[in-house]
This record gives sequence, C-alpha cells and structure tokens, in this order.
Amino acid sequence: MRTQTDEGYTHALGNRQVQMIAIGGAIGVGLFLGAGGRLAATGPALVLSYAAAGMAAFFVMRALGELVLYRPASGSFVEYAGEFIGPWAAFASGWMYWINWAFTGIAELTAIAAYIHYWAPAFPEWGTALIALGFVLIVNLLSVRLFGELEFWFAMLKVVAISVFLVVGLVLVVASVGQAGPHNLVAHGGFFPAGFPLVLMSLQSVVFAYASIELVGITAGETARPHEVMPKAINGVVWRIAIFYVGSVLLLAMVLPWTAYRAGVSPFVTVFSGLGVPWAADAMNLVVITAAMSSCNSGLYATGRILRSMAMKQEAPGFTGTLSSRHVPIGGILFTAAMFLAGVGLFYFLPERAFNIATAVASLGVITTWGVLVHCQTRLRRTGHLSAFPMPGSPYTNWCTLAFLALVVLLMPFADRDQRVAFFLIPALAAGIALGWLIVRRRRPAPRSSAG
Repeated sequence: MRTQTDEGYTHALGNRQVQMIAIGGAIGVGLFLGAGGRLAATGPALVLSYAAAGMAAFFVMRALGELVLYRPASGSFVEYAGEFIGPWAAFASGWMYWINWAFTGIAELTAIAAYIHYWAPAFPEWGTALIALGFVLIVNLLSVRLFGELEFWFAMLKVVAISVFLVVGLVLVVASVGQAGPHNLVAHGGFFPAGFPLVLMSLQSVVFAYASIELVGITAGETARPHEVMPKAINGVVWRIAIFYVGSVLLLAMVLPWTAYRAGVSPFVTVFSGLGVPWAADAMNLVVITAAMSSCNSGLYATGRILRSMAMKQEAPGFTGTLSSRHVPIGGILFTAAMFLAGVGLFYFLPERAFNIATAVASLGVITTWGVLVHCQTRLRRTGHLSAFPMPGSPYTNWCTLAFLALVVLLMPFADRDQRVAFFLIPALAAGIALGWLIVRRRRPAPRSSAG
C-alpha cells in the first residue's frame, strides 16, 4: 500500500538501479578520502571502528527493510516516525535528515572543487563548485529515471575502483610485495599505536562514512515491485559493508604501515602511488570526484522527497511540496540546492576545518535517522505485525544499536575540536526544531468536533 505522499511520482526505478543506488549509498567520500586521515590518527585498530559501525548499520538497514515491506513510502522514516512515534517525531526527524544532507552536500561540493583544482589550479574553486551543483541540480530536475541511471554508473565506477584495489591489495599482501604483509597490523607501535580511546573517538567519522545507506528506503515510493526489489537491495548491505569497508580498511592497514597515510590524501592514491603507477593519482582523483558528485546527487534526490512529504502536512515551506510536470519535487530540490550554495561560504572562512565540521554536524542527522528507524521498527513489532523480512534478534538488537548510537554522540565532546563544535550545536538544533514545531502546531487548523 502506497501513501498519499507518493501521489504524482512515477515508479521509474527498476531492480538494476535500486541495487546500484544501495551500493552507491554504502560507498562514499568517507571511505575514499576520510579513511586516510583516520588511519594516520588511529592506526590499524581503525578496522574495529568500521566493524562496529558496520554492524549497527546492518541492523538499521534490516529495521528499514521491515518497515518498507510493511508500507513503501517515499517519505520513508518521516512517514514511519509520524505513524509509530507521533507527528512531532516526524517533524524533527525530517528536518534533522535535511540538516544531514545540507551539511553533507556543502562538504562534498568543496571536495569536488578541491580535487578538480588538482587538475586545473588556475580555475577558481567556487566556480567548480557552482558547475558541479548545476550539473546535479539539472539531473534531479529532469527525471527520476535519469537520476537512477546516473547513480547506476556513479556506483559502478566506485565498485570497480574498490574491487580493483581489493584484488591488487590482496595480491600484494599474500605475495609480501614491498612492505605489504600482515605484520603491518602489529608493527610500528602495535595494533593500538595511539591507544584504544582513539578508536572510540573515530566512531563519529566512521558513522558518517556509512551515511546514505538508508537512501534505498526513500526510493521505495518510486520503485516498481518494492516487495521483490527491496529485500534484495537491503540484504546486500551486509556483504558490502564487510567487503568494501571493513575489508578495504584491513587491507590498507596491511599493504602499507599506518604511518604512510595522512589526512587530506586518499589512502588508495597513497597505495597506488607507492607502487609507482603514474596514472594512479589521476584515476583515484576521478573516483573521489565521482563519489562526491554521487553524494550531492543523492542528497538532492532524498531531501526533495522528504521535504515534499513534510510540506503536504504543512511541516515545511509550502513551495517545497511543488511537483513539476516531470513528476519530480522541484520545490524541495531547489530549497536544498540553495542551502548547498549558501553553505559553500563556510569554507572561505574555515578552509582547513570546514569539511570536518560539516561532516560532524551531518553525522548528528545520520544518527537521528538511524535511531528513528530502529525505534519505529520496535513499535511496529509491538503491534503484532508479522513480517516476511524480519529484523534479526529484535528487540535486543534494537536496544544494542540505539545504545551504540548514543555512545557515538556522548563521545563527541571528548574528541577533536571539530566534533566538539557539532556536539555543542545540539541544543541550538533542538531549540530551533522545537520552535518550528510550535509554529507549525499553531498554524494548523483545529480539528472539528462532531456535534450531537
């Protein structure tokens, strides 16, 4: 059963596109770029952070799967929050998800500008960011089919790049080529060279690396045969997490000593450059740009649908509910694009810290979204609903996942200064959302009482 908020959409996404959107959501700049700096700070034990966050992500996706099979909706967790928790929860989770993508998009656009600057240093970075934003905006405004097709090829390029690295890295480790070998896991200061606390402090950035895996749930409202397609897409998350993330980080730690990596440089470029492959830097530069472009593309898609869902309930500006003649939520997409554009200015004031601040704030939205999905699945199960795609170990895995997410937030003020900035923004975000909810409630017409 589809919802009223899905009216006007075309069911143009097929199995091939949804599968690749799910894969693309699980591979992003957090891995291609962020893993290098975290390896340099944490050491080989970083793999434990990826494994722990990956387990939480798996249970989040299975909770989402049970909800999607119960009722596919383009409003996704916003719709579920409204049904199982209350209208205020739908309002709060919807705007927190928008904050997630707003700050993620700002970070990704700046990443694109920085990496294209590698090839064209004379071209202004703000111009590059503007061109990239214009490109993904046009793609989203034209049609959902075009979005799905572009994401398919974006995801394909990322998968090929990671797969090549996995094969090459495994060969290097097995054959003990150069410095490669399992000994790198315990050499140079041991498995915990910076201590176990640093492993915990890295959890926020690792959670951000897994952000967007929930995007596949938002595609449900525009997917043909969701009850057939969604379980396959969601089930694939577990092996993608195990292989692409945990496997990649483990191989990175074995191919080179952890001291060889550094922040701001893709660890994959570091590996291939060390092999003396002349075109490696250019190839991986292209992949990182593609990953960032894919993230911006997905962000506009997701927030456009979420904002329309909220606008139809008078919880977002009215124009964000506008649907174009091409059946895309043009108002919501343009609203997010305007935030992307305005937020690029942050990087002119804090060029060295802005990316980390943006990703830390975005992580708050990711954690909120994941927590809402897990809690809604708990409420669904309490209704006695029997799913053909149940979340394993529920309700115990629900509580463990929620405890993990709470731990990530509580650790933020003890981590680096950029995470502290995000943590101390929590009261301001909560106050802003609470004020917005009060305004929304007052504007809504009072329910009519039945006479006699």
